[in-house]
Amino acid sequence: MPKTTTYTAKVPYSKGFIHYSDDEHSVWRDLFDRQQANIKKYAADIYLQGTKTLAMPSQRIPQCAEISQILQALTGWQVAPVAALISFGRFFKMLSEKTFPAASFIRHRGDFNYIKEPDIFHELFGHTPLLTDPGVAHFSHMIGNIGLQVKPADYSWLIRLYWFTIEFGLIKQNGCYKALGSGLTSSPTELIYSVDSAVPDRREFNLIDILRTPYRIDIHQPIYYVLDDINDLFAAAESDLLGDIRTAQALGEFAPTYAAETKIQLTG
Repeated sequence: MPKTTTYTAKVPYSKGFIHYSDDEHSVWRDLFDRQQANIKKYAADIYLQGTKTLAMPSQRIPQCAEISQILQALTGWQVAPVAALISFGRFFKMLSEKTFPAASFIRHRGDFNYIKEPDIFHELFGHTPLLTDPGVAHFSHMIGNIGLQVKPADYSWLIRLYWFTIEFGLIKQNGCYKALGSGLTSSPTELIYSVDSAVPDRREFNLIDILRTPYRIDIHQPIYYVLDDINDLFAAAESDLLGDIRTAQALGEFAPTYAAETKIQLTG
C-alpha cells in the first residue's frame, strides 16, 4: 500500500540529538499532563511501573538517547529516530536488533486528541515504558526475529500479533479491563474508549484468532483482545509462530468489522 503522511521527520544533528521548538515542547507538556490522570485510572500496572522507571520529563520532549541509556541497562534495548513511516521489513529488522524505531516528529495541535500515525509522544510515552519489562522486551525481540524469517506476503499476518497486544491490547486486572497497548496509553481519547465504551468488541486473547483479524490504523479500534495474564503474551513469543501463521492462513481472515481500509499503512 502507498504510505503517506502530512508530517515531516525531524533530522538528528550531531550525537543524534533532535531540536524541537518551544511550541513542540508545549504539545508534549500538555499531552503528558493530560494523560497522567488517565493512565493512573486506565493503564495496566506493567505500563505504570515502566513510566516510574523511565521518569520521563514532563515539560519537554525527551531525546531518544536519554531513554536508550535507561533501557540498555535494563533490557538491552535502545530507541532510534526514524522517518514518519517505515516498511514492515525495516520495522522487523530493527526489533530483531533490539532497537525501537521512533517517529521523530510530534503531532500538531489539530491532532492533539487523536493522530492516525505514530509520533514521538506515542513512541516514547506509549512504547518505551513497556520495553523496561524483560518479558515485553523479549516478546518484541522475538516478533522482530520471526519477521526476518517470513516472506513479505506474510508480514501483515505477523504484525497483527503485535498490533493487538503491544499496540492495542487490553489486560484483565482484578476483574477490570486495563490498557496495555501503546496506542491506547498515548491516546487521550482511545484510552478511555477502550476500557469504558460499550461500542467495541472485547475478545478473549487467542493467538490464532488474532492472526486472522484484520484491522485499520486510522480509527478507534472496533475489536480489542484481552489478556487474562501477561504470561500468556510471553508464552506466545515461545510458540511456533511460523506454524501459527500457516494455520491462520489456512482458516482464512475474519470478515472486517469496519468500513473499507484507507490507503495508509504504518508499522511503528
